[in-house]
Amino acid sequence: MNFELKTLDLHAAATHKTDALIILVSAKDTTIGKDPLSQLIAEARKSGDLDATPAKLLSVWRPQGVSTQRVVFVSSGDGSARVVRQAVTAAVVALKSAKPAHLTLCLTDASEHRLQVAAQAVADASYVYTATKPSAKAAVLTRVVLALPTAEKTQAAKHAFELARAQVAGVSLAKEWGNRPPNHGTPTHLAGVAKALGKKAGMHCQVLGPKEIEKLGMGSFAAVARGSVEPLRFIVLQYNGAAKSVAPTVLVGKGITFDSGGISLKPGPGMDEMKFDMCGAASVLGTFEALSHLKPAINVVGLIPTCENMPDGTALKPGDVITSMSGQTIEVLNTDAEGRLILCDALTYATRFKPRAVIDIATLTGACVISLGHVRSGLFSPSDDLANALFAAGEASLDLCWRLPLDEEYAEGLKSNFADVANVAGREGGSITAAKFLQRFAKDYPWAHLDIAGSAWKSGAAKGATGRPVGLLLQYLLGTVETAASAKTAPKKTAKKATGRAAKA
Repeated sequence: MNFELKTLDLHAAATHKTDALIILVSAKDTTIGKDPLSQLIAEARKSGDLDATPAKLLSVWRPQGVSTQRVVFVSSGDGSARVVRQAVTAAVVALKSAKPAHLTLCLTDASEHRLQVAAQAVADASYVYTATKPSAKAAVLTRVVLALPTAEKTQAAKHAFELARAQVAGVSLAKEWGNRPPNHGTPTHLAGVAKALGKKAGMHCQVLGPKEIEKLGMGSFAAVARGSVEPLRFIVLQYNGAAKSVAPTVLVGKGITFDSGGISLKPGPGMDEMKFDMCGAASVLGTFEALSHLKPAINVVGLIPTCENMPDGTALKPGDVITSMSGQTIEVLNTDAEGRLILCDALTYATRFKPRAVIDIATLTGACVISLGHVRSGLFSPSDDLANALFAAGEASLDLCWRLPLDEEYAEGLKSNFADVANVAGREGGSITAAKFLQRFAKDYPWAHLDIAGSAWKSGAAKGATGRPVGLLLQYLLGTVETAASAKTAPKKTAKKATGRAAKA
């Protein structure tokens, strides 16, 4: 989808050639012009057909004096970012059956967050999956013009527009790979996406295979993968936008490309949705896509352990004890709690980068869905500074999260008679005990865990990946740009490189 930023007041918009025109009408804007669109707004307000109710729609077919056949007026209420998203979404959905290839959205004003959410709302509401459904390609929106009424406002919005365009690209990539069927989105496929990103300016990618993982001692990660014929991949992506001495932020994404539950087999109904168990990995890839557009002055590392969790004769069994890269032994009580088993080795690997912070992103627990539903992602961190920064980034980007506790008492259920730790505790507080498990492997740096089990995809008629939390991660990372230069830098001694050559993916 190609986004453009233009200057169009309502007089110019009336003669603008486009397949469909959306006019965002703010309750604060009471200026009435003499152009056809302004007159329509005035008449609609007077008749009560277009009041200040957020997302109130008025669709007009071939209005007199207007070049566009389809015009949708929509109330943006108080103009807040949240209401703008709601209004734009409603308007695009109203036009979806018309299948416009070219859409123009007229905004009266555009702060950074309003423009960002408006662009993302257009992309989300018009998204059509086509990778394995070529018949849907006819419904794809290819060009979107975001229009502001004056040249001054357009000039002031350029930075916000670039940010919006980058976020849309990142979220779109995360959605696309989250939605791919498991036979079209294997660990090898994900490695291919990462390699393509690694060819962009400032990027580098290394992909490790089973032999390299064995050499590194990632026994926990390898144990999950051994039940599948699909070979595991460990993806190391690096974005270098600052000096080498600046400590990076490390993003760790869970990449289970299909989760059957292993020997602890999941119920059949809804198991197809376990292709979404790699949405944490997809969000890391999407964030790197956005970084490639913006090129901020920071360093970021992306670590993606990716494999399938399948039940064959060599698969991990309940009761097995495995040894992680950290040397800690793990009693596997449930093979369906596999995400934490691949993440723990990646968290240990992250130490070599001497990071300023590490954030793991995972569709980890159904318990988090019970706690927070599908609105907010679960946020866990022992660091108030890191937790507060991530929470603020979520609020600003409308990619919401909520902090949950990490009291030490929650770790009691993870005690084992046969290993250093068990991989599950009881049902109570399941998302917290999962986070406590991960915390054991993340003690050498500021760490946060985002449980996106409730926010990464939707079920039912709207089934599909959401691309979250790319917006949150991007907002957080951009917030570290100014502090990167003044923050304490990493030690001069360079981090140890990964053992072994990159595997062919």
